[in-house]
Amino acid sequence: MTGLYKYGTAALICLCLFPVGIRGQFRFSGQLSGIMQYTPDVYTDFSAAGRYIPQLNYKIPLKKEHLIDFEASANIFGNMDAALFYDIYFDWKIKAYRYWARYSNARMEVRIGLQKINFGSAQMFRPLMWFDRMDPRDPLQLTDGVKALLGRYYFLNNANIWIWGLYGNNDLKGYELTPVGKHRPEVGGRIQLPIPKGEAALTYHYRITDPASLFPPWSSARPPFEEVGEQKIGFDFKVNAEAGFWLESSWTRFNRNLGVYTHQEMITAGSDYTFGIGNGLLATFEQCIYSYDQNAFAFAHPTTLSALSLLYPLNAFDKISAMVYRNWTNHDNYFFLNWEKEFNRFLFYVTGFWNPKSYFLPGQTVGSNRFAGKGVQIMVVWNH
Repeated sequence: MTGLYKYGTAALICLCLFPVGIRGQFRFSGQLSGIMQYTPDVYTDFSAAGRYIPQLNYKIPLKKEHLIDFEASANIFGNMDAALFYDIYFDWKIKAYRYWARYSNARMEVRIGLQKINFGSAQMFRPLMWFDRMDPRDPLQLTDGVKALLGRYYFLNNANIWIWGLYGNNDLKGYELTPVGKHRPEVGGRIQLPIPKGEAALTYHYRITDPASLFPPWSSARPPFEEVGEQKIGFDFKVNAEAGFWLESSWTRFNRNLGVYTHQEMITAGSDYTFGIGNGLLATFEQCIYSYDQNAFAFAHPTTLSALSLLYPLNAFDKISAMVYRNWTNHDNYFFLNWEKEFNRFLFYVTGFWNPKSYFLPGQTVGSNRFAGKGVQIMVVWNH
């Protein structure tokens, strides 16, 4: 109910601060989705879920391309998991999805509130997935936001700079192993520069974190301190020639010795190309390596992964796609096949998958037990 309170409060602020006398533009929209899934390799082999995301936007155009706008939305979600003829489990949640206010013009913007912050070039294995958990298998690309103050400035040569501060985000974000320290802010920034046929960027983030969750209470390796500093440094670039090429990397380090968790490195290289077959076959390939190490860049405990994505439009309303993952360290393969159909404001998806029963892919572990083993999922989406 806390999320509902925040959503209602944000909407009320918008209405109270800007009465009818001020020229503003209201827009109400929403997304309703339903999912049914059968996964025989999971105990609760049948599941059904529904989600509604109502969204309210309010814009106040000002002079000379200046704008003040607001957004408030909620995530209303219900789920049923069933082991047919045995057990049925129900769960539901109402929480804030987004609430933010923004001032912007042609060259800059400042946004405060619960928002989505994401960047980088990689698509399937994303080392710079620092503040979101978007899953490449999810056609809706849903992710929780972060409470932040974000400023961005765009230069005339297409360079841009980001500066942010986060506060009050107690849940784990991205690839985080430990929660942020209580009542501790987080700060960071990103500078993105144009290069021939593309762009390159350098990103930095700093926070104080609690390392206790890495070690059980009885462990002799449990650190005697309650807080450590954590720094993230990221580099990425992308160029577009006959094909697209990108590299994305991230190095995370704690400023105290936490054993093998002291350093984390992740590097992804990728490429995409559209083959002139029929309506055009888009192929995307990524190669990733990541490791946890006591010494920086030792890669003493590496995991190596590959991913191939294929997308083919059958016509203006139908698409088929396939994704194949290979974990070379565990010798596991993951297969996904999807058909998408569009009917005006309705979208229809059918997904089949064949994966290991013990499921693990970096950045795709939230709710991944539903994709363990083999199964089929049907999703219907209505946007209004």
